[in-house]
Amino acid sequence: METGHSLHKYSFALHCREKVKRLLTKCLLLKGLLGKGPLHNMRINWLFFLCVFFACALHGSWAQRDNSRIIRIKGSDTMRILVDRLAEEYMKRVPGIAIFVEGGGTALGIRDLTRNRIDICTASRTIRAEEVRLLAENFNRIGMKIRVAKDALSVYLNPQNPLRDLSMQQLSDIFTGKIKNWKAVGGHDAPIHLFIRSPNSGTFLFFKEHVLGGKDYSQDAKTKATTMAIINAVSEDVNGIGYGGLAYGAEVIHSKINQLAPSEQNVKNNRYPIIRYLYFYTIDTPQGYVKAFIDWVLRDGQQLVREVGYIPLWSQ
Repeated sequence: METGHSLHKYSFALHCREKVKRLLTKCLLLKGLLGKGPLHNMRINWLFFLCVFFACALHGSWAQRDNSRIIRIKGSDTMRILVDRLAEEYMKRVPGIAIFVEGGGTALGIRDLTRNRIDICTASRTIRAEEVRLLAENFNRIGMKIRVAKDALSVYLNPQNPLRDLSMQQLSDIFTGKIKNWKAVGGHDAPIHLFIRSPNSGTFLFFKEHVLGGKDYSQDAKTKATTMAIINAVSEDVNGIGYGGLAYGAEVIHSKINQLAPSEQNVKNNRYPIIRYLYFYTIDTPQGYVKAFIDWVLRDGQQLVREVGYIPLWSQ
């Protein structure tokens, strides 16, 4: 898997390229091996020209056909673990489809969607007013929002931290810097080390809006580029605390919030206090191969949602 994006399968494109290479090779051999007389050379030159012409035309046709079978997805790091799995499974079931998956954060995914660089933006938050405005200005559309899964946004603690439950108010005070020592919330007498996502992250904004009430994060917080980077930081720091998607973090403790665990049952009955949807965004109503993939995600793909560790939209 490549850093920054995943190219799961590109067999059709390679097949087309190899066919063109073989055709041109035959033309060159034919030109070099047949006859040396002027008449022969004239005929072979014309034949070579026609072969090259048709090879280029076929290459263009194949490239256009291949491009229509590529689905480009970019956005939420929280959803990366899920979309990688969905893409891998879908390409096994539908030969000839190639799906690129890239993270980078919800904001970058929406940016590329507004520039028509991708087919699907993955998002761990809803699209913002200024982003809708860009879609409207560029395409006269306001985008299509498709719910694909639910998530209990989790607070991560180091396994050696004795705490297993924090209140929403305590979380707000911790991440805004009002509380700086674990002793103030019933833990050891030790400084709290905060790990947060970057502003490009939808999770960064969701946590700020729904947990901090719109207040700024503490200036002492250390920014991490990905959810896994937060997991690694918290797992290596007994005084660390971070947050991220439910599907991540077997190495850390997923703290209870207001005495409620981030479980599927607590999400289904809307008891867990930090519930969110995970989304696909498209510029307009999905069509063709993109629509077929999304339809599959909303149907058969829901089983994979559960297997990855998120919560399906409905029980199967």
